[in-house]
Amino acid sequence: MIPTAERARRAEELGKQGLEWMLGQARESGDGGVLAWSYAPSAEETYPGLYDGTSGIVLTLLEGWRHFGEDRYADGALRGARSIAEAVPSCEGDGLYTGLAGMAYALRAVERLTGDEASGAAANRALERVRARFDPETGRWNEMFELFFGNAGIGLGALAAGDEELALLAVTPYLQAADPTPGGVNWKVRPSEARSHHMAHGTLGIVYALAAVGHATGRADLVGLALRGAADVVAREEEGPEGFLVPHSDPPHLPEIVERYSYGWCNGPAGDAQAFRLLTAVSGDAAAWSALGERCWNTVTGSGLPKRVRPGFWDNNGSCCGTAGVLALACDRLVESPDTPGTSEFADALVDDLIERATVDGSGARWSNYEHTATPGELEPQTSRAHGNAGIVRELLRYARVAGPGGGDPAYAVALPDHFPCQSEQSER
Repeated sequence: MIPTAERARRAEELGKQGLEWMLGQARESGDGGVLAWSYAPSAEETYPGLYDGTSGIVLTLLEGWRHFGEDRYADGALRGARSIAEAVPSCEGDGLYTGLAGMAYALRAVERLTGDEASGAAANRALERVRARFDPETGRWNEMFELFFGNAGIGLGALAAGDEELALLAVTPYLQAADPTPGGVNWKVRPSEARSHHMAHGTLGIVYALAAVGHATGRADLVGLALRGAADVVAREEEGPEGFLVPHSDPPHLPEIVERYSYGWCNGPAGDAQAFRLLTAVSGDAAAWSALGERCWNTVTGSGLPKRVRPGFWDNNGSCCGTAGVLALACDRLVESPDTPGTSEFADALVDDLIERATVDGSGARWSNYEHTATPGELEPQTSRAHGNAGIVRELLRYARVAGPGGGDPAYAVALPDHFPCQSEQSER
């Protein structure tokens, strides 16, 4: 058994090596050394977005700067912010993870941490473009009506970037679009009959946005609607009474390729718990929502992950639907309920798995995911926040601070809009 202090040291070292590999994959252009990234080294096109491009990497570079105090990481973030700013006028997407809302948040983070006024001005331009493209007839920006592409994520991004007016514009259409269900309400989130239930594309992502924006703006009607949406998901729970497991969607969306049950942030209890953490803080019924978070944790820790117990079960190391996204929740729990039996041991197991699966050489550290339906199954390492270094490094560095000798600062340098900070982090938000 590796002592916790030694594991924290290894996590920190691996995080630094991961930053080095990411910096080595940057594409430089222009006389001023503008930096941009693609989702993977072999991809020709660079991307500005939060999910698989430069915005997500810039946030991790800020994390590295705050953690290590090395100005070259801040320089990389500033140079990356320039490419994000250059992409604002031509970006066709508006979403948090796929477009201007996420880009605006990354630019605002650069402004807040470095004082770079040009990044702040670019964030304002991005938010204005989002505002101008809202369709008042449909109450949305595109056919998707959820956190990843649609209104919920745009509302969260706008709120986190300091634009409450745009945040309200994004989430108030949910008041009229809610459909009553036996358990509460839900929403038609895509142009098909399937109703999804979780964070990335479903009801709980909308719940999170309604609760966050409603609480920040004093809109009790939005918070109340969030509670009704959460009640619908709770009514669909199938593992109880100690666990929490809800199907991906009903009727099943693309059942030939989408598994009925998942465990990560995007469509499983690791993400559901993040919605319940927020509701614990803002609902007025902390005990009930905290208990549901505990049930999510029981299911996650009892599922077998991070072991790859069958093909396709746990093939991703990243934040979206992999080990790093679960480590984010584990670190929350190390701060919020450190005395719960098994919490530190499970967090340690996740870190051990990331350490074991890293490829480390002279260029730094990176991770390969696995696709069991492809030949060869081992995928190219990615730089991205969703499935690659940018997401993994954030969690390794946070673990190093939280679990290291004496405990450390549990806050991220930049908390993502859909990740409620631990109570001790409130002043950092």
